[in-house]
Amino acid sequence: MLPRGDGDGWVHCEQGHRHWGIFGAAGLLLRHGDRVLLQHRALWSHHGGTWGILGGARNHGESAERAALREAAEEAGLDPATVTTTGSYVDDHGGWSYTTVVARASTPLVLTALTAETIAVRWVPAEELHTLPLHPGFAASWGSARWVG
Repeated sequence: MLPRGDGDGWVHCEQGHRHWGIFGAAGLLLRHGDRVLLQHRALWSHHGGTWGILGGARNHGESAERAALREAAEEAGLDPATVTTTGSYVDDHGGWSYTTVVARASTPLVLTALTAETIAVRWVPAEELHTLPLHPGFAASWGSARWVG
């Protein structure tokens, strides 16, 4: 089992929402052509059973890019060397933020090292995302994050 990061924990933002990640959180919006890599979140997790991007809590002093790549490696076995980051989108809630790190893969990577946090990962055409039960945070930021990078 991997050691817990120092950013693991619940906080409340200035808007009164409860969020995971003492120092904020970050996720990886990985694209290949018109497809987006999505994670089917474990049922026991926050907003379990929904689809979103691989990601999680940032550790103290950790950049959003580093956190997003680390989380994708931890949750699904992504090799960070196989992707190129192209930009980011910050959803700031006041006192807590989620950074969507946008990246591209040159091939449709097959990730099989899934942990208990992940039911499945799947490449989904961007125009079909609305057909899935999306994580509410991802659903809210998709309209803006999709145009980054």
